[in-house]
Amino acid sequence: MPAIKPLGLDHVVLRVRDVPRARAWYAAVLGCKVERVLPGLGLTQLRAGASLIDLVDIHGPAGKAGGAAAGLKRRNMDHFCVQVAGFSPEKIAAYLKRKGIAPGTVGRRYGALGHGPSMYLTDPDGNVVELKGPPDADQTERVSDAIYPGRRRNKLRRA
Repeated sequence: MPAIKPLGLDHVVLRVRDVPRARAWYAAVLGCKVERVLPGLGLTQLRAGASLIDLVDIHGPAGKAGGAAAGLKRRNMDHFCVQVAGFSPEKIAAYLKRKGIAPGTVGRRYGALGHGPSMYLTDPDGNVVELKGPPDADQTERVSDAIYPGRRRNKLRRA
């Protein structure tokens, strides 16, 4: 048995300028609820299904260690992805528009469960959030130079 066997995303830590604003956004948009707060560190932990999204105040003890805040030209990470049940691009886009959030383009992208639909959006601090739907029935690779090291053949399969 390997020493490390990944089971799934445990948590993501985001350094933010305004924790109450970020907390409200994640509650209103993704339905996350506050699970734990450590005021001494400037840390608020939000429940996102089986995972956590941690919000760290950039001006607090934990946040200062990371330097300047994220923004359009400075990011703490590229993005993080949240698996969404009942992925309906039309319903999600309408919902986001009601919240004043520009929905991203839905595309077929690869994730932990394989190829499937997803959409990107941006939180108030410039962090990119990917909303990921269920895997497509057709898992044919459509990117010609994709490599799967664990497979015997890395050839492009066409439907």
